[in-house]
Amino acid sequence: MATLGQLYSTGNSGLTVKKTHMVPLQSIYIEEGFNVRDIDFDHVNEFKEAFIAGEYIPPLFVEVTEKGVKVIDGHHRYLGALEAVKSGHEIARIECKDFTGTEADKIAFMITSSQGKPLSPTERAVAYHRLINQGFSVDEIAKKVKRSPTDVRHHLQLAECEPQIKAMVKAHEISSSDAIALQKEHGALAAQVAKQALIDAQEQGKNKVVLKKFNHKTAYSTLSAEVNNVIDFIEKQQTNIDVMKADEILLDISTKLKQVMEIVRAEGWR
Repeated sequence: MATLGQLYSTGNSGLTVKKTHMVPLQSIYIEEGFNVRDIDFDHVNEFKEAFIAGEYIPPLFVEVTEKGVKVIDGHHRYLGALEAVKSGHEIARIECKDFTGTEADKIAFMITSSQGKPLSPTERAVAYHRLINQGFSVDEIAKKVKRSPTDVRHHLQLAECEPQIKAMVKAHEISSSDAIALQKEHGALAAQVAKQALIDAQEQGKNKVVLKKFNHKTAYSTLSAEVNNVIDFIEKQQTNIDVMKADEILLDISTKLKQVMEIVRAEGWR
């Protein structure tokens, strides 16, 4: 049976070569804070078991630096190999590929790599924020990471949320959309409001904050009906108005208008 190497050696196959190298494990290192993904030790253990079982592991993408061979993509795979070695499994070398590109390219590659664990909303927010700090526009980031500008803006808003809010998103205690909504509405008090909302949700047997969504149609319908009730009330008082009753009627109208606002706010209108 012929091999790709034999086919390539004919010179007219149309094949090209993209080399990988088998790199000694001790030559590879991870730069602290570089990876946009948080380390998931369950995922590390999955790779550990895969190495021990002799399964195929995709190559790491790396960059050669003065310190050694730095992992660009494949942090969980590398840590899985280390854990396998700690368990007594021998791994002399790991397959690696050279990564070429700018710092922004490295971030974009970590985001879009099909080999990496899917990014959480908070991890994606950190990655987009790094690219913003490197001077890229929202549209340029969207193009680099193959997502929409709306997605980029959404995660950049999440990146600006209070740390406690982002921790709740990471813990799946609130969605990124609801976290952003609370941050916009309450500012510095957003974390306090979110924690109380979580307590309220837990008292109802839920483990996640779910904000009531604003329904424009329902809110406007409610507002219209309640305002008409106030108008009817005013019209009925016209025949009874005198100087002595004016203040009392105005107080009633004010009370009814406040009630209208409470009813409309209950629909999620702020």
